[in-house]
Amino acid sequence: MNTMKFTAAATAFALLGSAAFAETEITWWHAMGGNLGETVNKIAEGFNASQDEYKITPVFKGSYEETLTAGIAAFRAGEQPNIMQVFDAGSATVIGAQGATVPVQDLLSENGVDFDINDYIPGVRYFYSGSDGKMIGMPFNSSSPVMYYNADALAKAGVEVPSTYEEFEAIAPALKDAGYIPLVQTHLPWEFVENFHSRHNLPFATNDNGYEGAEGTKILINSDEMKMHFTKVKEWLDEGYFGFFGTGWSDNQSQFEAGNAAMYIGSSGDFGGLTAKDLPFEWASSYLPYWSSITEEGYQTFIGGAALFAMAGKSAEENKATAEFFAYLTSPEVQYMWHRETGYVPVTTAAYELAKSDGHYDRFPAAETGPKQLMLTAGENTKGYRMGFYVQIRDVENREIARVLSGETTVEEALKTIEEEGNALLARFAKTQG
Repeated sequence: MNTMKFTAAATAFALLGSAAFAETEITWWHAMGGNLGETVNKIAEGFNASQDEYKITPVFKGSYEETLTAGIAAFRAGEQPNIMQVFDAGSATVIGAQGATVPVQDLLSENGVDFDINDYIPGVRYFYSGSDGKMIGMPFNSSSPVMYYNADALAKAGVEVPSTYEEFEAIAPALKDAGYIPLVQTHLPWEFVENFHSRHNLPFATNDNGYEGAEGTKILINSDEMKMHFTKVKEWLDEGYFGFFGTGWSDNQSQFEAGNAAMYIGSSGDFGGLTAKDLPFEWASSYLPYWSSITEEGYQTFIGGAALFAMAGKSAEENKATAEFFAYLTSPEVQYMWHRETGYVPVTTAAYELAKSDGHYDRFPAAETGPKQLMLTAGENTKGYRMGFYVQIRDVENREIARVLSGETTVEEALKTIEEEGNALLARFAKTQG
């Protein structure tokens, strides 16, 4: 037999075999740096090792804003990744871009992956969904605003953890007398504006909080409830019951970690970082307070953080790979691992129950506050909001509320300015929609 012919045939057969069993490769652009990025890599490695048909490659693209900007530019150039992480405030931009994404609910159903939106924790289900309730983005690093407290500080002052802002006002003098700043917060728009509306079941915007479409949507921040809340916050600041050290997250959280602040409103996702720092005092967490003068019970909050969007323009094979990765990502075991190692909430009820049965919340009670708060009573205004250019609107909110706290403007003028500039941005965004 001709050796050269045999070698050529063998080579061709080998190439055909390798092509037949080649992995379908997909990419995932994300904004998780540091330890969070390492956990993202762990998830990708786990998926790749779990089967031999698909391979996912995670790529860190910088901050949330940088990742969104890079994704938009890549889509326009036809070079978009298969999966892109988009944060809460930027989701309307991606969802509103016609043809940019494949709704995750459709992606899963079309590729034979079982999907039931009721499998997701109530406060998670609809933030990244359309007006018809169809899930568009897959909730990923999801969190809820909660209140952390220094148990030693409260014991020293002889007070209990407040559930309402009225109760906070009652104990604040004792905490101040004990040598503490009673309260700080880490994100004015998310905690004191957006989730204020959810916690009290108040409308945050017209058109079903923006879910019915961009045309004519207006922000409803200049309300009696908001005026009362920020008037109180300024009074607390003047009395020494509230501390404000800047609009940066760590500007205020650091005061709690240093033992200066008795309580701080932050993210349920802070749990992992606080645990790793081994703080020199006992600490725990509780629900985000509410005003009992507005509502008799506090409603559920909605999620912050980010979701994963399946980008359009990919082959059927790659879409199948993305669907299989989402199925892996939302499995109870992977969600529990993500929850356990980062502090972000498990997005499905099954994952929450797994964490519970494994004793995670017995070992770390503070880790359960976020999921439980997302499962409180729902209302017509608790699923979230959908407003375009909301990243810029948040900037206006931060600027104007900071000016209130510094005494540069009044609450009335600040809320009026936020509403005027916010509505102008919303109107501009509406014009970009087809």
